[in-house]
Amino acid sequence: MYYLLKLFPEITIKSPSVRRQMTRCLVSNVRNALRPFGDGIRVQGGWDALRVSVAQDADPHWCRDVETALARIPGIHEIQVVEEVAFTSFDDTARRLVEVWQAALAGRCFRVSVKRRGQHDFSSEDLERYLGRALLDAEPTARVNLKHPDVDLRVEVDANRLRLVRQRWGGLGGYPLGVQGQALALISGGYDSPVAAWKMIRRGIKTHFLFFSLGGSAHEPAVREVAHQLWRDYSLSHRVKFISIPFEEVVAEMQRSIPDGLIGVVLKRMMMRAASRVANRARIPMLVTGDAVAQVSSQSLTNLALMDEASDLPILRPLIAEDKQDIIDTARRIGTARFAEVMPEVCGAISRRPNIKAPRAKVLEAEQDFDFTVLDQAVQQARMTRSDRLMEDLRPPAEVRIVQSPNTLTQEPGLSVIDIRAPDEREAAPLSLPVEPLTIPFYELQSRADSLPDDRHYLLYCEQGVMSRLQALHLADRGLTHFGVYREAASTKP
Repeated sequence: MYYLLKLFPEITIKSPSVRRQMTRCLVSNVRNALRPFGDGIRVQGGWDALRVSVAQDADPHWCRDVETALARIPGIHEIQVVEEVAFTSFDDTARRLVEVWQAALAGRCFRVSVKRRGQHDFSSEDLERYLGRALLDAEPTARVNLKHPDVDLRVEVDANRLRLVRQRWGGLGGYPLGVQGQALALISGGYDSPVAAWKMIRRGIKTHFLFFSLGGSAHEPAVREVAHQLWRDYSLSHRVKFISIPFEEVVAEMQRSIPDGLIGVVLKRMMMRAASRVANRARIPMLVTGDAVAQVSSQSLTNLALMDEASDLPILRPLIAEDKQDIIDTARRIGTARFAEVMPEVCGAISRRPNIKAPRAKVLEAEQDFDFTVLDQAVQQARMTRSDRLMEDLRPPAEVRIVQSPNTLTQEPGLSVIDIRAPDEREAAPLSLPVEPLTIPFYELQSRADSLPDDRHYLLYCEQGVMSRLQALHLADRGLTHFGVYREAASTKP
């Protein structure tokens, strides 16, 4: 038994030289991807397909793991499990075919397809008819359908050798990884950006990952898991980079200097500036984002154009015209949805009144008040981790206390509440508590936290609860463990 890996059809229509180059690359990628399974695997190239040979006595569970890995390698259209024996007679061929397919054909229509090479005293059609009759006799509920079969049974006779396809299933398709160059994908751990990165991987682009940390180390481990799964499952043949840029201070500076309605667009422009610099330094010529037109306010055509303007490199957007449900369905299929379902939406908590058509002149004017040395420092602090080391030395996020009852504030005299909302948010929806809260905007909290008396426990409050938790976790990373979260219970809200 061996596996036959059929090439993605778009590879087969390339010129002979390009096809040979892509096939050589695919052979190398398959060998690299299967290296963790040990030395008992042989990979051979071919014009139409690759052949992967394993030991005849290989453990079935091990074989299933190998099959799963093969189905995730870009460039493979179909995987076939092939049995090759000596060709002796029509009867012997029919017996082998019935043994494999009888149960699978119950109540279904099928076709037998025979390919023949060499000199024989029969035609391919003769053998097809004989085998079809034998299958119908063995399974009377089956039917023959030559044009639209449920099951297409493949048989090859090559001189005196018989090849039977025992199983077949679809591969990932696309092009061999690496043949289309490199790109740097901005990844946040939600539904969109991992799917965008996966689409690039499938098209043969060696895709690295760039993460902007907006919530401290509590956010990064979760995104590392997403990136690690994408690499392990779909691009294991290559090592790629995971680059993390601390962006908390950039966000804090924007809260001080950028009008609220423009923060969403300016934040993305700052990310594009930083991403361009990091990519140029790593000699990566393209950026990739998970933007889809009109999905959120920052992804209007006007705002996307403003983001492009801030980048020195082309920005690829493979999801640009995708529907959200289609993106979610793809995320479930490739295994990244489980991360998105529990990932906090940090960006959505930064700006409350985003502008879907930000005027270019106002954006440029607002950015004149931004201290770009903060952005420079963030880029200088970027950390690179190899994909095979992404899960090393990951500490579990710190636990923070969450209080939901106002009664707790009066029962524990050592508690204080800090309202970390922006001043206009506080004015629009004052916080009513039995104790007077402190007011420190979240973009000032990190710099002022050390000056607060450490004999009290501080509960951070924001409307959505996202920024308060992220801030508390970020402070815990700094060793300031006397910060928690105050979250209004649903019944206490007007």
